[in-house]
Amino acid sequence: MNILFNLMLVLLPFVKEPAAALQPTPAANDICRVYGSVYLERDPKYKNTASYTVFLNEEEAFANMVVFRENNKLFADGTAIWYITPNKAFADHILYVTDNRNFADFTVHFTDVRSFAECRE
Repeated sequence: MNILFNLMLVLLPFVKEPAAALQPTPAANDICRVYGSVYLERDPKYKNTASYTVFLNEEEAFANMVVFRENNKLFADGTAIWYITPNKAFADHILYVTDNRNFADFTVHFTDVRSFAECRE
């Protein structure tokens, strides 16, 4: 019995478990967590550095996110409240702006009223 136990201890590191059991399932991209300082990248050369691709929508009815543009970075602390930073180095999120709605991960409409800011995903 002792020999069997020792054999199991020796072979235990070589036993492969299913990969799904070892790693948790990745969460879906949650666009509602995009808030704070945001840099809008428009140069296609740097498209791969962005975390999401967005389309700026003119109509609020078809937008996935209605965003309020905050003037102070400290107050951009809620869902769909962005401080648009002019410098990529200071951004919490980098978003690539596309002209084609079909290539976008989500669509954004900017509002002038803070209480209208919402995420519709």
